[in-house]
Amino acid sequence: MLPVLLTLALGAFLLIGGADLLVRGAARLAAAIGVSALVIGLTVVSFGTSAPELAVSVASSLRGDPDIALGNVVGSNIFNVLVILGISALIVPLAVAHQLVRLDVPLMLLVSVLAAAMAADGRVSRAEGALLFAGVIAYTLLAMRLGRRESAVVQAEYRELEAALVGEPARGWRALVLDGLMIVAGLALLVLGARWLVESAVAVARALAVSELVIGLTIVAAGTSLPEVATSVVAAVRGERDIAVGNVVGSNIFNLLAVLGLAALVSPAGMAVAPQALRVDLPVMIVATVACLPVVASGRRIDRWEGALLLLGYGLYLTHLVLAAGEHDSLPAYEWTVTRMVLPALMLAFAVPVFLQRTTDGRGETSDA
Repeated sequence: MLPVLLTLALGAFLLIGGADLLVRGAARLAAAIGVSALVIGLTVVSFGTSAPELAVSVASSLRGDPDIALGNVVGSNIFNVLVILGISALIVPLAVAHQLVRLDVPLMLLVSVLAAAMAADGRVSRAEGALLFAGVIAYTLLAMRLGRRESAVVQAEYRELEAALVGEPARGWRALVLDGLMIVAGLALLVLGARWLVESAVAVARALAVSELVIGLTIVAAGTSLPEVATSVVAAVRGERDIAVGNVVGSNIFNLLAVLGLAALVSPAGMAVAPQALRVDLPVMIVATVACLPVVASGRRIDRWEGALLLLGYGLYLTHLVLAAGEHDSLPAYEWTVTRMVLPALMLAFAVPVFLQRTTDGRGETSDA
């Protein structure tokens, strides 16, 4: 066990160091080229931290392990929303940019529903994979275009924040090269650290006879999401809240469009979808994404109590996976309790603040009139 523990410790060290480099480089690059930290978080950072998911899912699809490939994507998206946003919000309440509420989070939900619809017949075909992959190209171009059209006032606010956090950004091509090298080095450390953690964890799980789908949904999904965890947590601590939230939303969109799309595209017969994924995991992913809408819309911030509820949601999901893997007798009663009582209560808790916010805003507008 000693080599495994050493690998885990070294992997964690690389993750933390890589995340710090990535956040610093991304913030400085955003300030230097006049693009908001949110756009950098939605594109460069989120796509970069999703590199492990891309590598694992494509390799699994080529090996003929569709359960791990699909479980990695679906499990990562569930983990990103419920755990990463939850932990980041517990550290510091997260301010949410208007673009996320208006465009990116609804788009994340739309793409989630589209992917689930494609998988409904038990397979994501190569043509459907190509369509998903084309979507990530269109999304990237749209995000960069919107970033360039931001007002001068918003740009000035971002630059003030970034100057306070990382110093006044240097200008010129040398500064851009240095920022780019910081991003590349950070991504390399993140990918290497995540790989060491995942390989050791998967080896242990397989020795314990855990199913491939469960491994993909939990260990592989959480392991390949470690770059997002490290990046969003470090960004939250450093005050780069747009990078923290944008990283999660952008990663989820990238996972569904690019990772799932490419994994289905490279497989000769497309990607098979397990019945359990259709019955439980894809619906959970959609529910978690739906929960994001009221969370980010309630005052355009994610408070600590909302972060705690997101973590509770992941705990419920993980408990279901454990009971299902062991075919426990209490599974039917647990499913009934969660779906009929717990989930409606959680959704109500997320929705009430949005309703109160809109009611208050409506009264304020009436008074002003």
